[in-house]
Amino acid sequence: MNIVNVIEKEQERENAPNVKVGDTVKVYYKIKEGDKQRIQGFEGVVISKKNGSVRETFTVRRISYGVGVERTFPVHSPLIDRVEVVRKASPRRAKLYYVRNLTGKAAKIKSNEN
Repeated sequence: MNIVNVIEKEQERENAPNVKVGDTVKVYYKIKEGDKQRIQGFEGVVISKKNGSVRETFTVRRISYGVGVERTFPVHSPLIDRVEVVRKASPRRAKLYYVRNLTGKAAKIKSNEN
């Protein structure tokens, strides 16, 4: 077995978050400030997922004070405390980059509840 694969297997999390593109999620992320550590929430829509195995990432987009903010989180990062799925959705695309150009109600993604 390749040495890279062995090292990657050790880094995988058993409780990796199971999120899909289109879901509205709340990511609780550990932040270090000096010698203290706190947990900060980041809520938004998952607009993309990339790669696989240990290198897998997902991008979350939210609007903060009228400005679009995107943050990419590694799925297997030890800094992610937990991920809560607030709302599930069923988009027809694998990447929701078109949401960057939409505002207001047009940026809403169709929910599974309807």
